[in-house]
Amino acid sequence: MAVKKKAAKKTAKKKVVAKAVKKPTTKAETFTYIADKTGLTKKDVGAVFETLNALIKRDIRRTGPGVYTVPGLMKIKVVRKPATKARKGVNPFTGEAMTFKAKPARNVVKVLPLKGLKDMV
Repeated sequence: MAVKKKAAKKTAKKKVVAKAVKKPTTKAETFTYIADKTGLTKKDVGAVFETLNALIKRDIRRTGPGVYTVPGLMKIKVVRKPATKARKGVNPFTGEAMTFKAKPARNVVKVLPLKGLKDMV
């Protein structure tokens, strides 16, 4: 007769919930918190952030696709704005006619929150 094997019990992962704080978290506090929760060293956590910076830079620079998504949190994208000519307009506060200066073509970084980040608030 065949012997039935028992299925291994799956241990439920505990949700990591941070306590409420009054002040914004510093870089050192962030690295320490992540190191404590993951078992990595602070140096390793710093290396992860440096690698993430390099990855974002690679994707949003001129030769890249111009978009990088931090999974579950945000989408970072570059919007290339065209040059604008000088134009005449009206100051909305005083009602006086004025000339708006010309602006050169430029790249603007936009950060769009994803559902995961919106649900945190």
